[in-house]
Amino acid sequence: MVAGQEASPGDARSTERLMKYWAEGAGAVKIQWGTPGDWYRCVAELGKYVPDSQVKGLCENLHERATGMTTAEHTKLINAKAHKHGSHGDA
Repeated sequence: MVAGQEASPGDARSTERLMKYWAEGAGAVKIQWGTPGDWYRCVAELGKYVPDSQVKGLCENLHERATGMTTAEHTKLINAKAHKHGSHGDA
């Protein structure tokens, strides 16, 4: 897509193909969605191809697509599990 022009159906298909690659395909294997550091790995990988002004938002969208939750929701879940299985004040 070029600035000032409407997106074509071909642009939409290309975008969807890339989103699927990074959320579900070989790109997802590189990122390892659902494991600690996944969002940072996404920013590092996609930062090679996507402008700095867009990469963090794109990785947030991909994280939600791949895991079914936002990074904030995922962090909250991880912290809750760590608290539940963490120490009980034993020294």
